Amino acid sequence: MADATTTVESLKEVVRAFTTERHWGPFHTPKNLSMALATEVAELMEHFLWLTGEGSRAACADRARREAIADEVADVTYLLLNFSIHSGIDLSEAFRHKMNKNVLKYPVVSGE
Repeated sequence: MADATTTVESLKEVVRAFTTERHWGPFHTPKNLSMALATEVAELMEHFLWLTGEGSRAACADRARREAIADEVADVTYLLLNFSIHSGIDLSEAFRHKMNKNVLKYPVVSGE
């Protein structure tokens, strides 16, 4: 799998299969998934606690630390995809809609 060739829907299928095999569906409510997502984001943030901006870049470049960081990114992705499944929110549509709002909210200022 690579970002350039993997669709959001194919990732959702992986999530669906994983959770179905484990019979976790009853526990995956939007409330529980949003709380789990917040926890995983905090675990991702922990890797960068007290680092400078440059230190955070170095952490991502370090082979051993990068794998641990990537694991947390994957956990966040799993939960976000699962949240979208159980909330009925189409991630691509929500993203496009929000980006359109952001374009209006944060116009390009000439000279920047």
